[in-house]
Amino acid sequence: MTTRWYHYVFAFIAGGLFMNVLPHLLTGIVGRPFPSPFSEPPGVGLSSPVANIIWATINFLLASACVYFGKLNQRHRTIFLAYFAGALAMALNLARYFGSLQLS
Repeated sequence: MTTRWYHYVFAFIAGGLFMNVLPHLLTGIVGRPFPSPFSEPPGVGLSSPVANIIWATINFLLASACVYFGKLNQRHRTIFLAYFAGALAMALNLARYFGSLQLS
């Protein structure tokens, strides 16, 4: 199966979405409020733990859709570099963004 440029884009996006699952799922599981797109103002205010688990689930489903519809699990090993790059980019962005909010 030939790997085209857009497969790397799908893998990058999937890696970022999978990484975004972690903070929302973990804070939701431990019962702490955390910013999400459902908060007021979006992404700044705190959302309930249930809202964060819902947001984590949405991110997981979108990332899984990228993998499934892009048939990324049947590609060459280099596709994992795009997954890793997307996950790393999202992790750095989340650290910068949530670090600037000074959550207590």
